[in-house]
Amino acid sequence: MSYEATRDRVETYFDRTATQVWARLTSDAPVSRIRQTVREGRDAMRAAMLARLPEDLRGARVLDAGCGAGQMTAELAARGADVLACDISPTLVEIACQRLPYAQKKQVSFHSGDMLDPALGRFDFTVAMDSLIYYAEADLARALDGLAARSARGVVFTVAPRTPLLMAMWRAGRLFPRADRSPTMVPHSAQRLAQALRCAGSGARLTPLGRVSRGFYISEAMEVRQ
Repeated sequence: MSYEATRDRVETYFDRTATQVWARLTSDAPVSRIRQTVREGRDAMRAAMLARLPEDLRGARVLDAGCGAGQMTAELAARGADVLACDISPTLVEIACQRLPYAQKKQVSFHSGDMLDPALGRFDFTVAMDSLIYYAEADLARALDGLAARSARGVVFTVAPRTPLLMAMWRAGRLFPRADRSPTMVPHSAQRLAQALRCAGSGARLTPLGRVSRGFYISEAMEVRQ
């Protein structure tokens, strides 16, 4: 499936099918035990990604690529960054805008559309938490190359790690009729992704940062810099 087809499928899923579930998961509302592990895992991963950025981001322009309901956006703004919060789902962008503390409103611009659009401009940093996890290796490498070229101080992002369990789940998911599937995470390894970047002619350097595993949430953070 092409990048564009996957992107459109992700938009449909998060803007129509899973909006209420996602809004609840990213709030303080009670959730099931399974979803609580996902919430805790996402909290831990967000903290790990933010640890790669300076505590003082005043004067820095940051792209929150795939901002979802805006939790990362608010954290970046709290550090003083000027944030462009972008998501393919207009509904999630609206939720993020509504949840943003009033004191941070002047620091954040919201945009609904493709996070890879060059028209969004250049940034000091880009963060992409769990927003690139649905793309095939070659598409992901091209996306990272483009983001790195527009991010002076690097791109911090996550992938689904290429573990035996996740690979088995990925292969099983492909057996279902396409109409019955939610967007499927595509597992990646740092070694293969670095090779894909080289094959794409990218000069970006990839660094694995660490993995978070909490119950039903498992994700690996990485960083690319030109």
